[in-house]
Amino acid sequence: MPETLAPTPKRKSSRRVFALLTAVVTLLLGIPATPALAGAARPVVRAETGLLRGAVADRVDRFLAVPYAEPPVGDLRWRAPRPARAWTGVRDAAEWGNRCPAAASSNGPRSETEDCLYLNVFRPAGVKAGQRLPVLFWIHGGGLVNGSGNQHDGSLIARLENVVVVSINYRLGVFGFLAHPALTREAGQSGNYGFLDQQAALRWVQRNIGAFGGDPRQVTIDGESAGGFSVCGHLTAPGSSGLFKRAIIQSGSCVSQPVSQGEQSGTSIAGRLGCADDATAVACLRALSPARLVDGPQFSSFVHGGPVLPEAPDDAVRAGHFQRVPLIVGSTRDEGRTFAQGNLDWTREQYENFVRSLFGGNADAILARYPWPATTDRFTGAYLSAAIFTDSGYIAGLGGCPTLRFIKDLSAYTRVFAYRFDHRTGPGLTPEPVGYEWGAGHAAELAYLWPSFDNGTPIAPTFDAAERRLAADMVHYWGSFTRLARPQAPFASPWPDYNRTSRVMSLRAGGRSVMVPASEMATEHNCDLWDAL
Repeated sequence: MPETLAPTPKRKSSRRVFALLTAVVTLLLGIPATPALAGAARPVVRAETGLLRGAVADRVDRFLAVPYAEPPVGDLRWRAPRPARAWTGVRDAAEWGNRCPAAASSNGPRSETEDCLYLNVFRPAGVKAGQRLPVLFWIHGGGLVNGSGNQHDGSLIARLENVVVVSINYRLGVFGFLAHPALTREAGQSGNYGFLDQQAALRWVQRNIGAFGGDPRQVTIDGESAGGFSVCGHLTAPGSSGLFKRAIIQSGSCVSQPVSQGEQSGTSIAGRLGCADDATAVACLRALSPARLVDGPQFSSFVHGGPVLPEAPDDAVRAGHFQRVPLIVGSTRDEGRTFAQGNLDWTREQYENFVRSLFGGNADAILARYPWPATTDRFTGAYLSAAIFTDSGYIAGLGGCPTLRFIKDLSAYTRVFAYRFDHRTGPGLTPEPVGYEWGAGHAAELAYLWPSFDNGTPIAPTFDAAERRLAADMVHYWGSFTRLARPQAPFASPWPDYNRTSRVMSLRAGGRSVMVPASEMATEHNCDLWDAL
């Protein structure tokens, strides 16, 4: 890729001011959130269901575990979410709420608590009702089977960018996405419950965010991985129309499956759970304990062909059947490295058998482009398979050539700002396995925007000065897009839209981010090969 051009004289003359600004911002990025001071006045907000008392930390008001829907327990399991019930008195909103049921993973501990439909609001301290700050609405990733809004403390973006940030929980796995013919007969549709939760949270924002000082007319939805799948779904879902004004898709795509296929999978899951009789399947499934469902087979896909998603989101995007709002869309340079660690210590034979098992008659062409090198180590098989995963988008269409095509498809109908996270020497998600180079793997960018995000090992506190500068740039780009519908960062590379330039922002550490032709990135990802296949 081309290097950043030398600064213009005007930028040179501003370097001292810039150095001071960067020092302040990077200092903020390197310090973890401190608890609210003892005796500090705690803010109180009146939402539609009652009074909430938040907490103050680092010049940010935090309102945590705010109910946006009734707990989906008992007969409400596998039903559309219902509005939260009102309470009397003042509800304490200073601690994180329950995570939705999921097995233990790097995205969080095991949870069996179905009472989990909570959201969190972060605003600059002292903001009052009616100030109408723009809103960033965050949808977490985790493959639709794990993760939580609790991983994403929005204090940094709220404080530095003067916006209100909302993060949410939604039902996951078999709790959130099970499709089954008996459930369809009961309610006219099945599956997509977690997606309906997200819509309920967006409607809650429309009704309530003004009380927190936010503007319901200026909502930007943002999601990574499964959150990115979700954002694409909201672009195309009739029930999401008008609930947001801008959108960001980080390492996402538009994957879904037909409802008929989903119902087949759901029937199989029900049988494995001991609920094979179609006449009694719903009652049988609702009688199962949360623990049994967490430990059982999971369901992790949106389904289309029903009221929630009438059209496959992927088809809808290509046909222009979506909300044509301004977008930021991108991926990480090495998406596949996060998924390839199980391929360590491979031999050449194991690697080549892997390629042939996945690609059959196309394997020779792929092996010619991704050959086994003369010099190898225990990581060779992992890096090669990761490159194939990345460039082909084999895993749910993530990264590489599919992302470049996705950006091009979207830009035919609306304004798109494209990016690729290209910092390849960062700390990665964990220090394990020792010696593994994560590169710019899937989810590698999250800690730069959300310092609280990690996979069990702190990430943001390990950033060096260049990485803290990258984090500052990204926070400013994302924040200004939330406020102005265009990404800007002080003393950083301008970021024009893809529509006029066919260029992609290469996000790099140390203030070296630069626009790169999409054609150059396509060459790096071997898109001539993958497009031909």
